[in-house]
Amino acid sequence: MNFETYPFEKLNNLLRDIKPNRNHKELSLTIGEPQFNTPLFILDELKNHAQSLNKYPKTAGEEFLNNSMLKYMKKRFSIELNPTQLIPTFGTREVLFNFPQFLLHDIDNPVMAFPNPFYQIYEGSAIASRAKVIYLNLTKENNFKPDIDNKDLWLCDFVIINSPNNPTASTLLMDELKSWVKLALKYDFILLNDECYIDLYLDEPIPSLLNASIEIGNIDFKNILVINSASKRSSAPGLRSGFIAGDESILKKYMTYRTYIGCASPIPLQYASSVAWEDHIHVDGFRDQYKRNFKLAKEILNIDTPIATFYIWLEVEDEIEFTIRLYKDYAIKVLPGSFLGREGQGKGFVRLALVYENLLMKDALIRIKRCLQEKGN
Repeated sequence: MNFETYPFEKLNNLLRDIKPNRNHKELSLTIGEPQFNTPLFILDELKNHAQSLNKYPKTAGEEFLNNSMLKYMKKRFSIELNPTQLIPTFGTREVLFNFPQFLLHDIDNPVMAFPNPFYQIYEGSAIASRAKVIYLNLTKENNFKPDIDNKDLWLCDFVIINSPNNPTASTLLMDELKSWVKLALKYDFILLNDECYIDLYLDEPIPSLLNASIEIGNIDFKNILVINSASKRSSAPGLRSGFIAGDESILKKYMTYRTYIGCASPIPLQYASSVAWEDHIHVDGFRDQYKRNFKLAKEILNIDTPIATFYIWLEVEDEIEFTIRLYKDYAIKVLPGSFLGREGQGKGFVRLALVYENLLMKDALIRIKRCLQEKGN
């Protein structure tokens, strides 16, 4: 298999010989990893159940974890799922890589579609599945919303959308989500929304694709799936706690497949994950942090704030030149948009992850503003 170099490796190669300005504290705004401490109650639950490492975890997840995730869905989205409509997973990256291989294995000449620019695991799964790719290009003209010609939908077997979106921070509203569900039913493709940032909204809660499915009367979620993760909402990427939910006819077969791939989460992690999914107060605290960071970004960079995520998709004249100059002169790393896209998408943008506490973010944003002003970017 011939996989594309990962964006962070490309960035390391780009900046390898650059010496950052020592008058500034070096900061990296490149990776979507919250820099806040994981809440103590989650850590305590992990420590309190460390002795359960002497047991093999169930591939399907322990009942207490499944129940916590079902409670989360009910409280957060007012959706009551059956246990057969949700599978706990070892984060969501593994799902995004192995689920397409499971789904497309028996299809001749499979076709996947996903946003462009994108989280690179989408592309990796397409390569591993030997799937042809149709890009849903995210552009200024379409407000960075996934766009596709209907004639291409006839070809699709599997479509990934990602709302709220990484890297552009765009978010699909209810009517847009409903339109995608209708397309999945009309053209008979499997539709999955990557919802890992759905709890990082700035004002009003954002609906799930499953809410949209119910709204149009598709109450059994035929052809519809979502994934979600505790990494962003709980500042706990090391927990590797996620789930896939929706169409149980697909999930039943996928569960059988999963028994072979060895991605079961260790039981102590499942206990910690369980309390993380059931508690919503700690997420409010993180959301407030990101909200303050975006307020700073609006004041300092004079940009519109997104509906959700912790990303800024910042337009610049030359994203490669800007990335080099920002690191050299101001000791800040950002990710060039062209590293995240194909066929020219992402060019002229950099992604900023506002994942630090407010004082550090203020300092970083002021440095970015100065860099922008130097050449009138």
